[in-house]
Amino acid sequence: MTAFNIKVVSDTVCPWCFVGHRQLEQAIKLWHKKHPDSKDTFNVEFFPYQLMPEFPRGSGQSTDKETLYNAKFGAVQRQQISQRLTAIGAPLGINFRWGGNVGNTRDSHRLIELAKKHGSKVQQKTVDGIFSAYFEKEQDITMHEVLGEIAKSAGIPEGDFKKAIVESDEFGAQVDKAVAEARANSVQGVPDFTIQDKFKLSGARDAEAFISLLERVKQMNQ
Repeated sequence: MTAFNIKVVSDTVCPWCFVGHRQLEQAIKLWHKKHPDSKDTFNVEFFPYQLMPEFPRGSGQSTDKETLYNAKFGAVQRQQISQRLTAIGAPLGINFRWGGNVGNTRDSHRLIELAKKHGSKVQQKTVDGIFSAYFEKEQDITMHEVLGEIAKSAGIPEGDFKKAIVESDEFGAQVDKAVAEARANSVQGVPDFTIQDKFKLSGARDAEAFISLLERVKQMNQ
């Protein structure tokens, strides 16, 4: 039996992180199909990264996505990127939509850290909920009301959410430190995956890329 420990560094407004997240899920399902008699386990833990830390913090402190990305990439390139991601996401069950607002992701990362205290399944549901809210429902994930609904759906008690996210900056220093450490460890882009604290995959990779690395790890573990 191999206990796979996978660390995922990602940002909650990074579309490739959503793609990579689904590709990893697909790889784990494929692994169990290929090894039906194994007792291999997977522990996936999420760590924060901020692509745009300069954005103002606070609930509702956001700006229109289309305006921002048109200014950053130009309207033609933005549309090309959107079309490519839509095509890549569809087979993974992602229904990308490109409206809504974008802002500082620190509070969404604080919520993921809070979820971690409630167990891996709750953290997984929280990450799923944040990605879906932002990329599929066009919701503003800087807003505490939106994050609160995600937390509730994931199984986080309302009082815990309110105390940690709304009434305080709990996990804020932890998020800031983790982001700084990621940059110090040469994480230049996300998603970034580390297996067994040793083997790395960078970027959104298909399931077979994960399977190949997992096979290598398992062989070394025998």
